[in-house]
Amino acid sequence: MNAIGWNWSFALSTLPALLAGFRLTVLATLLGSALAFALGLALTLLRMTRHAPLTLIVNAFVSFVRGTPLLVQLYVLFYVLPKWGVSTSAFVTGVVGLGVYYSASTSEVYRAGIEGVAPGQWEAALTLGLPIRRVWSGVILPQAMRTVLPVLGNQVIAMFKETSLLSTITVMEMLAQATNIGSIQYRYVEPLTLAGALYFVISYVSAKGLRRLEVGHVNA
Repeated sequence: MNAIGWNWSFALSTLPALLAGFRLTVLATLLGSALAFALGLALTLLRMTRHAPLTLIVNAFVSFVRGTPLLVQLYVLFYVLPKWGVSTSAFVTGVVGLGVYYSASTSEVYRAGIEGVAPGQWEAALTLGLPIRRVWSGVILPQAMRTVLPVLGNQVIAMFKETSLLSTITVMEMLAQATNIGSIQYRYVEPLTLAGALYFVISYVSAKGLRRLEVGHVNA
């Protein structure tokens, strides 16, 4: 085949490296999502406290994180923080970067879900004399989570695609593997096409699944 045509033999030979990168992409997505969900919930609860200075600080943090590109934040974590003595592996840095970045938008999702719980639920729980911790864990959060679950799923899909940015800080995820193969073999068509196809298939199937979940929730 010529330099710009499709070579099936070469395409198949790239699969082991691409699948290794794919596994790293999925792992980064799962760990980053877990961090984003946990940190996002903590940010939401802190923003809803009656401590004005704390709320102001958290709101400023959320606004800053949402208002700056993820790529810039990854560069700061990977290239700047080590100058101040804070150094981790590229993969850990990438997971932290993804988790922190998405925690800001996740906190907004949680807040919308909590504010969507009927006021009567709060009143009924407090009338029964339930401790405030029980009100949150047993009444408010379960109802809010059912509402925001499809949106959180969309966050995971978005993060899955954004993991491609981790290649800029030397994490050998799927895009990094594809470009590495291309630079070694001087053929980019096959590895980049296959990587793009994997991104698309996983994102499409996940989005369809979330859509069914959302429709099922509405019809329930």
